[in-house]
Amino acid sequence: MEQNNYQGALQRTTGSGFNAKSAASEVIKGIDLTGKIAIVTGGNTGIGLETVKTLSLAGAVVIVPARDVYKAKRNLKGIANVEIEKMDLMQPDSVDAFAQKFLDSGRPLHLLINNAGIMWVPLRRDHRGYESQLATNYLAMFQLTARLWTALKKADGARVVNVSSGGHQFSDFDFEDPNFLHREYETLKGYGQSKTAVNLFSVELDTRAKAFNVRSYSLCPGAVGETELSREAPVDLFHKLGYSDAEGNILPEVAASLKTIPQGAATTVWAATSELLNTIGGVYCENADVASLVADVSLIGGIKPYSLDQASAKKLWQLSEQMTAINFDIS
Repeated sequence: MEQNNYQGALQRTTGSGFNAKSAASEVIKGIDLTGKIAIVTGGNTGIGLETVKTLSLAGAVVIVPARDVYKAKRNLKGIANVEIEKMDLMQPDSVDAFAQKFLDSGRPLHLLINNAGIMWVPLRRDHRGYESQLATNYLAMFQLTARLWTALKKADGARVVNVSSGGHQFSDFDFEDPNFLHREYETLKGYGQSKTAVNLFSVELDTRAKAFNVRSYSLCPGAVGETELSREAPVDLFHKLGYSDAEGNILPEVAASLKTIPQGAATTVWAATSELLNTIGGVYCENADVASLVADVSLIGGIKPYSLDQASAKKLWQLSEQMTAINFDIS
């Protein structure tokens, strides 16, 4: 009987032996990626950069599409087997151009790691009128995956790893008003909605793609310090959330709970390479293992059932095709 992860049916720990303190270098031990090709969006900073380093050291060729190519070249200097290309996730034509250039190379794609994302931003819209967090964190991911589908299928054993967040608990997906045209904009609701979309997409993609030996996963990297994700966050918002004092200084107990960048990249690397996931897909991972299903929205951690709902996943797929004008036909 075929299994899928709708409603969290497969959300059970694998007993990986790793935990919140495990680093990407520990997770990759003993794994040889020689001959494998990976694409890592957002691969020139933060946990994306650590992911690129880890995959490269394991032997993979890693392609990093970046909006700022000069910055990417500077940050990735000295890392072996890395190719840098131009791509802006807020520009659909740029996503298409990057994907087409890769397809024209004729190479298979073994790992697509959709890592790039934004958070804590004011209300912005792309040229289509789409809210920026939804456009960047999810719709660009849907578009890039769709455009690269033939290369993923060609690998005959590919994984799509989508970096989500525990912040999906900030909001279910609002099908009535996803772009905040008729409701007040709240940046964390926009972020939460975009990450719930990532989870719904991941479970639906796996269900449709597994017949072609392509598996999909979403994950929470954890609360990670020293990344660029909070560069636009207003100081008063951190204070309201209880993360900082009135002057914007992060509270000691909060700072102590943050993961390092190598720890933050561990779950991405685990989802991309672990043999424990060879026969299951569509699951949401955290702390380098499959996460628990946690229905209580007041509890932090795990994945909320609405984020894996079958009806919502299918409805979102149709809406995503409409919003991107792409027929993502998996065949």
